[in-house]
Amino acid sequence: MTALLITTNGIIIRERPVGENDKYVEILTKDMGIIEVSVKGARKINSKNGSATQLLTYSKICVNKSRDRYILNSSQTLNTFYNIRLDMKKLALTAYLSDLLRFTTPPEEGSENVLRLFLNTLYFLDKGNRDTEQLKIIFELRLMCKIGLMPQLIGCYNCYLPTDKTMYFDPYEGKLICKNCFDRDSLGRCDIIDETMLHTIRFICLSEFEKIFDFKISENCQKKLSPICERYIKIQLNKAFQTLDFYKSI
Repeated sequence: MTALLITTNGIIIRERPVGENDKYVEILTKDMGIIEVSVKGARKINSKNGSATQLLTYSKICVNKSRDRYILNSSQTLNTFYNIRLDMKKLALTAYLSDLLRFTTPPEEGSENVLRLFLNTLYFLDKGNRDTEQLKIIFELRLMCKIGLMPQLIGCYNCYLPTDKTMYFDPYEGKLICKNCFDRDSLGRCDIIDETMLHTIRFICLSEFEKIFDFKISENCQKKLSPICERYIKIQLNKAFQTLDFYKSI
């Protein structure tokens, strides 16, 4: 059977060694979702594909596909996001974001928008001109929107009140509830959302992509909003991520 030659752009989100010199890498690609690629001789000092297949490297890759197996033919480094590697907090965050991507991105499907979100997040982490926790919140909320799990944000699910000084967010149903419609028996189930937090969530989820990185979330809002995002993801995906625990421990 003749192997199919495919060229695309992608970022390395995981690598694992095989034998003495080879490795497998998982690549988030623009056209094919996440694919696992065999890289022969990648761990040799003089490997021609060594630098382009390092973790968090964005590369142009050419792979041979034979049946369900991908083997790297050639590669070209586009961006290494080198400064992230020098900061343990940022590196831990990218490990968590990569785990989110691996869990939510279906194989063999186009993922250009998700790749774009990840690349922009890495760009600002690398440049250091955006707050790390803010980038985490933006990525979490926008990713949930991209995969079809955007919360209902128009207003109270019952009376359609668009906003109030205090509203409640049900992470199980992904809906807002105003004070008048809120059932006190659900207090332990829901998170309290103030006007600033609601505006921030709506801006991240509903604005044009080009705008979501160009605003500032106050430190106070970050502290309240970050655990709400984490809880929403854990409940909706039915999955806890050890890499998130490690990030929070630093």
